[in-house]
Amino acid sequence: MASKKKDRDTATPHSLAGIRAMIDAVDHDILKLLARRNGLVSEVAQVKRAEAVPIRDMKRERELIADRREYAAGLGLPSDAIEAVYRLVLWASRDRQAALKVELPPDTEPRTVAIIGGKGGMGTCMARMFGELGHAVLVADVDTELTPRAAVAEADVVVISVPIDVTIDVIRELGPLVPETGLLMDVTSIKSGPVEAMLSSSRASVVGTHPLFGPSVHSLQGQRVVLTPARGDAWLDWTRQMFRARGLNVVETTPAGHDRMMAVVQVLSHFATEVLGQTLADLQVPLRETLEFTSPIYLIEMLMAARHFGQSGELYADIQMSNPARTEVTGAFVAAAERLAGLVKKGDRKAFAEAFERVHAYFGDFTTEAMEKSSFLIDRIVERA
Repeated sequence: MASKKKDRDTATPHSLAGIRAMIDAVDHDILKLLARRNGLVSEVAQVKRAEAVPIRDMKRERELIADRREYAAGLGLPSDAIEAVYRLVLWASRDRQAALKVELPPDTEPRTVAIIGGKGGMGTCMARMFGELGHAVLVADVDTELTPRAAVAEADVVVISVPIDVTIDVIRELGPLVPETGLLMDVTSIKSGPVEAMLSSSRASVVGTHPLFGPSVHSLQGQRVVLTPARGDAWLDWTRQMFRARGLNVVETTPAGHDRMMAVVQVLSHFATEVLGQTLADLQVPLRETLEFTSPIYLIEMLMAARHFGQSGELYADIQMSNPARTEVTGAFVAAAERLAGLVKKGDRKAFAEAFERVHAYFGDFTTEAMEKSSFLIDRIVERA
């Protein structure tokens, strides 16, 4: 007995390399279990499609998250971290179900979809989406062998995905060629002008759309798209169904209502980012040096600003300058900046605090939601820093 005890007391601990090898083995086991889970998700998808059950079940997700948090805590694991892991697992599960066409009825008739401007970013994205849903896709662009007019002649659905400044001209050229039994739609970030042009130039059904995401997204799952119904209920139902079948959240409004909201969601937010970028460039601040002192919030702002300016200036000029409310919105921004700058310059702490509280009251209950979601985002950013 004494000899065995002595052997245990003097046993050599595992080397770092040995421990890491065991961690690798455990991780591989976890991945095998995730693959097994993914197989079960595929079975769930088959049942849901057969029974016309939607992909997302919020009640089930809340119950699952609560259960995994409780189980993790019982194992001595951090509940917040496990919740973050499972939210990604659930997102991947929904994306898998969408790829398996859960919300696409089995008797859906394949259509021929012509993407005009199909080699551009959003055109490519739309071509991929309709192709994944089982439709025949024709791609026509300025340098393709298939001309836009020839593509329209063969299509049931025509999607206009060209730069904003030429959208109406292209609609007026091709609209008359779309058959009355077909669908004419666009994906432009302004809706009033394009929808009016589609209605006046064609006798086909018309639906204006605006994907509220860029073509570089990793997945369409959970992204938003705006529909502005114009003419033809049957094709509107089809469009709504196609977007939802690929996991998109559909928002419906009028063309004017869309443009009014985009004045804030796009014009105001982009303008604020552009002013930030211009200010940094004017100050000639050494960006890399500031990142050595970065807070998570500053890092997020720099990431979004650099992402913004890494894209097309012509695209953002179109977005900013085509919205009819641009002067009102940018003017309000400048006025607010001047007002706030005046308070800071005077050192008027009382007035600054009062202005701050006025905005806090404006955000209201959204503040609580924002704190929770931004904390999650900050944690993820810090992990990748």
